[in-house]
Amino acid sequence: MSSPAELLAALTAAGVRDVLSDNTSRAAFSSDASLYRLVPQAVVRPHDRDEVLAALSVCRSLGVPVTARGAGTSCAGNAVSTGVVLDFSRHMNAVLELDAAEGWARVQPGIVHAALQRVALPAGWRFGPDPSSHSRCTIGGMIGNDACGSRALGYGKTSDNVLGLEVVTAGGQVLSTRHGQPRAELVANPGWATLDALVSEHLATIRTEFGRFGRQVSGYAMQRLLPEHGFDVTRFLVGSEATLAIATEATVRLVREPAHRLLVVLGYADIAAAGDAAPALLPFGPVAVEGMDKRIVDVVRARRGPGAVPDLPRGAGWLFVEIAGDDPGEVTARARQVVAGADALDGRIVEDPVAAQALWRVREDGAGLAGRSPRDRPAHAGWEDAAVPPERLGGYLREFDALLATHDLSGLPYGHFGDGCLHIRIDFPLAAPGGTARFGEFLSAAATLAASYGGSMSGEHGDGRARSGLLPAMYSPEAIGLFERVKGIFDPADLLNPGVLVRPDAPTENLRVPEARQVRTGLALKYIHDDGDFTQAVHRCTGVGKCRADNPAPGVMCPSYLATGEEKDSTRGRARVLQEMLNGSLVRGWDAPEVHDALDLCLSCKGCLSDCPTGIDMASYKSEVLHQTYKGRVRPVAHYSLGQLPKWIRLGGKAPRLARRALGIGDGVGMFKRLAGVDARRSLPDLAPRSFRSWAADNGVRTVEESAGAPDRVALMIDTFTDHFSPEVGISAVRVLRAAGVEPVIPSRDGCCGLTWISTGQLDAARKILSETIGDLDVAVAQGIPIVGLEPSCTAVYRSDARELVGDERAERVAGAVQTLAEFLWELPGWTPPDLSGVSVIAQPHCHHHAVMSWSPDAALLQAAGAQVQRLGGCCGLAGNFGVEVGHYEVSVKIAERQLLPALDAAPDAVLLADGFSCRTQARDLRDRPGIHLAQLLDPERG
Repeated sequence: MSSPAELLAALTAAGVRDVLSDNTSRAAFSSDASLYRLVPQAVVRPHDRDEVLAALSVCRSLGVPVTARGAGTSCAGNAVSTGVVLDFSRHMNAVLELDAAEGWARVQPGIVHAALQRVALPAGWRFGPDPSSHSRCTIGGMIGNDACGSRALGYGKTSDNVLGLEVVTAGGQVLSTRHGQPRAELVANPGWATLDALVSEHLATIRTEFGRFGRQVSGYAMQRLLPEHGFDVTRFLVGSEATLAIATEATVRLVREPAHRLLVVLGYADIAAAGDAAPALLPFGPVAVEGMDKRIVDVVRARRGPGAVPDLPRGAGWLFVEIAGDDPGEVTARARQVVAGADALDGRIVEDPVAAQALWRVREDGAGLAGRSPRDRPAHAGWEDAAVPPERLGGYLREFDALLATHDLSGLPYGHFGDGCLHIRIDFPLAAPGGTARFGEFLSAAATLAASYGGSMSGEHGDGRARSGLLPAMYSPEAIGLFERVKGIFDPADLLNPGVLVRPDAPTENLRVPEARQVRTGLALKYIHDDGDFTQAVHRCTGVGKCRADNPAPGVMCPSYLATGEEKDSTRGRARVLQEMLNGSLVRGWDAPEVHDALDLCLSCKGCLSDCPTGIDMASYKSEVLHQTYKGRVRPVAHYSLGQLPKWIRLGGKAPRLARRALGIGDGVGMFKRLAGVDARRSLPDLAPRSFRSWAADNGVRTVEESAGAPDRVALMIDTFTDHFSPEVGISAVRVLRAAGVEPVIPSRDGCCGLTWISTGQLDAARKILSETIGDLDVAVAQGIPIVGLEPSCTAVYRSDARELVGDERAERVAGAVQTLAEFLWELPGWTPPDLSGVSVIAQPHCHHHAVMSWSPDAALLQAAGAQVQRLGGCCGLAGNFGVEVGHYEVSVKIAERQLLPALDAAPDAVLLADGFSCRTQARDLRDRPGIHLAQLLDPERG
């Protein structure tokens, strides 16, 4: 096989314009959403069909395998390769045509499902199948796997909704097919004629082994080629996992969006009882019948709080049944019939669309949330997608639970119960000695069990590398031989996705986790949720790819990916590069350039901590990498200037007039910026003439110690930015708290949370600084005084980072006592917010506020006050020192242009509510727009 450099030269010479062959990109694309790791030689991002053909021509001549990839959300290893990965999501991602009269769309394979819906919905249409990954999966990927989703019961699988395909073969032939195309027309092509003859030889095998129930997705869809099905080559190609041909265009059927939907939730004794009950609900015409287990509901509540899941009917297993239609009365009547006829322990109709959306969100995040087992161990894909005939689901679930117990394994089951499909990730001990062998033993037993129920190894994710080797459990030798002959017709050189479906690699080969080195010693952070293991923390990323989604508010993750569109700049891409570092064969060491390339545009926003369903904390991983890289070494200049900014601020605060003059004379500011590593286009915040602490001393604000024994106290945690840059925020907070009947006090010493040291990886210094401040705050905790933080990023440090960095009992006590202003006021007995009726507010929650504390109390408070609030999602783009540093300005602005700046431009008279100093700075820098803190908005003297 040629080297990456030779391959790049050949592809470039062939006219392929966008090829990635650098190690960072190769590492980022080394895995999909599966357990499998194959490092590609290059990633080709074609602009059009001609470039696909050119890439195939080069790969044919060099003997390089080719794998097609959409968003890389494949759970079975369908989209990884040691050769060329064709990434269609970058350029070939358009809706080419939409017929609003007939209800169809012609699309390129890289179009994201949600993007197609955004085009179709205004015309009253939608693409029916809707996988839980709909916010980022591509139509091409859905075609590859014959994806389904929750509403396939009502709308069918992807194959049922494909009307036509344009595909290219490994040999460079372009084939256009359409559903309903006459057989006589097709067999004029020698390839189709050969396939037709092959089918004629094996009619009995195809009729008895294929298409036995709706979710039999494993293998090739040979039943589509039967004479009674019209030799439907279009729908036969769907689900072939790009092993026969690569789709470059598709025409898909659209369905009318129903005017009304109602969710019915039914409770059962356990998930197996729910499985028993599901088939009896099908006569009511639901579009979805989803099964959910108590185990996954408990995980959601533990991760996101008790309010994350609306009240559920009594039971330990539930069915979510969606009824849809255009007549609201008819929909309601059918929903009531479901409740009455369901034979459930309890049931209710969820009429509140917000509550229904929250319940569906639990289901959509299931694949990620299930990345930790009930025993809080890493849980993996590999056997997550089997399906059995729906009428046999209950019995299968009972035996499957028993099989898990036999192998000392656990997981969080859920799935499409109306279709007989079960999803589960299982805590295989892959990193333990003998773990790979145990994984293989379980797969063999699970395949035998599913086959005994007449089931399919895959119900919608495809077979990939995880299950292709298990197909002999459900298919006869004749059927397996049939697959090989089909492959020989289309791809005799085995160029397309080798190792999948035909002559497959063993499911135990090329596993990612066992090849990683375990890192438990010498770490600066404690990784308390990952047994102290950095490797386990990084491998939390299962690859579901939610970080690639254009998430609406209130989502934050992942701002840099949304700005650049580069996989290496997504949370998943960064995790993959770190995983490769831990593997050590392609990327070597903490200081590897590939690692720092991938982490450079990470804003440390912590959006992934809350928005990634697996709980990745890339901000902490970046801090650890910087700490390990620069221990005992000279650091980048910004680490000394911006990373130690509070120290310089406090020095300047001792002589604010002199400091302001020094930074404001002639070219002094420009020179300072160059020396400090600050982008010249950034403003420098102005030191206040008088600090908050100085004001407090003159206005009766006592220290914690001075006020000992006084009632109704609350400790204000005064951060460096509030003290020296925005003392007006602290002053307003004092007024608000006093008006609420409590007396604010402050720690006696000037403290710091150490966040700037944390974000630049100066973790030894950060631990020392933070430990001292925690000691001061713990004095307040010991007196039973609640603590209110004003700067969200600093507040978040005490709630989260301190436990990882300091990790003693004091840190735990302080973490439990620290609140935001909104949290404190909203729970304060007898307090009511001031009347804000008629006040129009654009709210930009700080990323750390969203990720660590939740902005929900703020939203509730503002609603109760009568304010008209437009809550923005996403990051403002400044993110502390990130947007200030040289090299980050353009990305910082591009992130701000997504939500913040358009909102400000559209509402010039609205109040910008931004508790974060960095958010206010970004708005002032880019739009000369002042922002205020919640304390100022509530200030009784605000005017």
